[in-house]
Amino acid sequence: HFGEKIKISAGATGSIFAAIATASPETLIPILAIVAGGDNAAINQDISVGAILGAPLMLSTLSIAILSFFILKKRGLTGKMHPETTGLIRDLNFFLVAFFIAGAAMYVPTSFVYFRFAISFILIGLYLLYVILTLKSSKRLVSEGHGVISDNPLFFKKIGLSHRMSTIIIQMIAGIILLIVSAKVFIHNIEIISVQLHISALVLSLLIIPIATELPEKVNSITWALKNKDTLAWGNITGSMTFQGTLLPAIGILLTPWQANAQTMMGILITIFAVSWLRLNVSDKGIPIPVLFVNGFFYLLYLCWVIFSIHP
Repeated sequence: HFGEKIKISAGATGSIFAAIATASPETLIPILAIVAGGDNAAINQDISVGAILGAPLMLSTLSIAILSFFILKKRGLTGKMHPETTGLIRDLNFFLVAFFIAGAAMYVPTSFVYFRFAISFILIGLYLLYVILTLKSSKRLVSEGHGVISDNPLFFKKIGLSHRMSTIIIQMIAGIILLIVSAKVFIHNIEIISVQLHISALVLSLLIIPIATELPEKVNSITWALKNKDTLAWGNITGSMTFQGTLLPAIGILLTPWQANAQTMMGILITIFAVSWLRLNVSDKGIPIPVLFVNGFFYLLYLCWVIFSIHP
């Protein structure tokens, strides 16, 4: 609704506004975990790093496979998805560059404070450049028929409020408040589970937290794909990944030790492989459904590796 009001493209709406909104849970959880500190500071730092790295891992693997599963009946095994490719390629390219930098930063000693600051600002700068380029291309895409059209009424309109910008903003603020409250409760319960099951909070936050925090992206993208709005569906996923691959690691580098270990580096490698596979298969002719199931295989590969590493 916001994208339609300000007359921007579906790609820009999905990749920037919808992506930032649906990425709120995975943004709030690491920040709240770091701020919590206290007696569980080390656990909270693990939760933070795991949430930061687990979010793009989940989106680039399991979320894409789930999306393909939901549209399989409608489009068939030989079917394809047809997002607008210039924006999709831009999202994937920016993510790959940023996430590689974030992974390399894990080998920078914590004593190199100014160098770590510089890396964080580079990642922030990459996201700002990405936003500028995405918005710059929006006018051309709208003229080519890629504008946003909302099919359903605003939720708050159903309870009697009028459909205008102020109502849209009020609805977004209400959603963010709910996310903050629930994220705090979620962190507390991850701490409890970690202690009771004697499993690393880092492993839990790499595997469990993203399943919950990525639900907004999954639901949005599945809904849009079922309505044949592939550009919005993919923009929501890859735009969230770009947000998560730039600003979230910048937060982690600045506020946590952000050091490499087997779990984090394997998660980064699997994510890069999954996104690279997707990037190689993006085409103006569409993305074949079977290609997307391969991304789900990458998640299973990581899951098996984690289980084996915990119980060799």
